[in-house]
Amino acid sequence: MLKWLWLSAVVIVLDQVTKYMVTDSLHLYQSIPILPSLNLVLAHNTGAAFSFLSDAGGWQRWFFVVLAIAVSVVIFIWIMRLKQHELRLAVALSLVLGGAIGNVWDRIAHGYVVDFIDVYYGGWHWPAFNVADSAICVGAALLIIDALFNKEVQPQTDKK
Repeated sequence: MLKWLWLSAVVIVLDQVTKYMVTDSLHLYQSIPILPSLNLVLAHNTGAAFSFLSDAGGWQRWFFVVLAIAVSVVIFIWIMRLKQHELRLAVALSLVLGGAIGNVWDRIAHGYVVDFIDVYYGGWHWPAFNVADSAICVGAALLIIDALFNKEVQPQTDKK
């Protein structure tokens, strides 16, 4: 199922191109309204999801780099071992892999992840995110759907 790695590559390219465009066009924390409840905003996230550990003092950069690389290797091996009929799982894992690599690239190159999508309602703002984060979320949702609705019959064991 390595044929699905093109999807990971598309996520990585889209993620890096959009991050470059926003970084080149905006100043840090500058916000541009796009639609009601949607802004572009340039933010640097030194932590993980929802800025977890963002104020940890710097050690988290390499912790998250090592963690993302390890997870990416596991996902790559998992994709290699998939069977032809495991299409939804291949798509899900490819999205997560592309997102993980897109964000780890930022951490290695800059020391932070570039976030730029700001979704809000009234005065409440969801934490800023990017294309890689979106791919990871969609991939994770597909993993959950696959786990819940996978109709593959498991072999029965004797209970004698």
